[in-house]
Amino acid sequence: MKKVYIFLLILLAILRCKAPAPQGDYDYLLSRESDIVFPPSGAAQQWVTIIGGNHTGKYYVAPDGSDANPGTVTAPFQTLSYAVTHLQPGDTLVVFARDRSRTPVIAGENNLSTAFDISNCQYLRIENLEITSNNGRQFREAFTGTNGPIAHIVLKDIKVHHIDEFGVDIGDADDLQIINCQFTYCGFGCIGGPAGQQGGLRNVLIKDCDLSYSGHYYQGGNGSNRPYDRPDGFGIEASEGPIEIVNTTVTHNYGDGLDSKAKRTFIHECLVASNSCDGVKLWGDSSRVVNTLIYGRGDGDNTTTPWSPLVISTENAHAHFEIVNCTVDDSLGENYLMHVQYDNPAVPVFLRVVNTIFSSRGANAPALWLGTAVNYDIHHNLFYTPQDDRLLIQGDTTYTAAEVSQIGTGNIYGNPLFVRTGWQSAGDYHLNASSPAVDAGDASVAPGFDREYQPRPQGGGVDIGCYER
Repeated sequence: MKKVYIFLLILLAILRCKAPAPQGDYDYLLSRESDIVFPPSGAAQQWVTIIGGNHTGKYYVAPDGSDANPGTVTAPFQTLSYAVTHLQPGDTLVVFARDRSRTPVIAGENNLSTAFDISNCQYLRIENLEITSNNGRQFREAFTGTNGPIAHIVLKDIKVHHIDEFGVDIGDADDLQIINCQFTYCGFGCIGGPAGQQGGLRNVLIKDCDLSYSGHYYQGGNGSNRPYDRPDGFGIEASEGPIEIVNTTVTHNYGDGLDSKAKRTFIHECLVASNSCDGVKLWGDSSRVVNTLIYGRGDGDNTTTPWSPLVISTENAHAHFEIVNCTVDDSLGENYLMHVQYDNPAVPVFLRVVNTIFSSRGANAPALWLGTAVNYDIHHNLFYTPQDDRLLIQGDTTYTAAEVSQIGTGNIYGNPLFVRTGWQSAGDYHLNASSPAVDAGDASVAPGFDREYQPRPQGGGVDIGCYER
């Protein structure tokens, strides 16, 4: 009997030493600092790749594997943090789920700081993973890169949701691509980070992504107790750029939709809707917004606020900004559709606005407010402010609907006749056939396609707004 008892004690000790098998709706549980994944760097033309799903690689990791294994497809490793220590430039680590036909899910708990610390990494690809908290337990970030600059990083087909801080937290990055990723329900914001020390974000591409519902979750709750008041879909500090955000959906964030302090920010073919605060906010020189739909400020709350769908603000004299073929709509009123240099009215900047619809359907809501030192070229736009006759205010000068042509060549006033406007529900901002915006744009500056990549023109001329009828 004593031998049996000793055997059971030894067996129990062995079981306690073995990493616990994942339970619940995840494949890998990160609960200790030693579980954080620190990917190695690759080398030029020799990338390190970490990819989920049924792929071919040099090494493999699976929930039912063992770190005593050689990491082959038939004898995979068990833990991610151990598996990546074997990677050399040119290697691929395949991450299996329990069901190898689906995307593996990584869950964190115990207030762990991050899933992947990619600080100081170069030539690294991470693809096809889902990262979340372990059923609402405290877990802070999915990707952290604030402890050293990163370069040549690709995040692709990543789904991050229900974590307490940032989806991606980056300070200095050069050549960062975030492609076909979903970042939702992140307590502090989808993509953000501190001010960089080496130029901030440079050569960044965010393409085909969803950056939504920031602040609607925090530590297992609905976000009402979050310490950070205004979490953005995308919010970065001063950077050299360029930043390109294309074909990306940015909705229902408790802060701003897209707030970029980077120079050369280029936002195009995007949907920015139903965010609580500003829709798009630009701070850096040579920034522009093209083929983009912006609407729904307030995210269901009609309280009067200082926020606007489109904001430009900079302390850099002679910075250039451009808005082309966009659609901007707001139903709340009590504020401008766009204000430029509101906090820095004496700082001169150049503003170009062409082929854009400004529809402000609320009370006390002029379309545009410009600082006194703003030099502008505003032409071929459609304005509609049925409850406020003021279209543009600059210093002591105000242009009304009757004076729309004085703002610039080709500017017109009238109901754009959208298919359906939106605020608490989704809108359809395509144009009806009788819209005054149809064929009324300036073809010389219009992009060759609209927000849905339909070629321009479709009729006798290009349409004003982000959609070509």
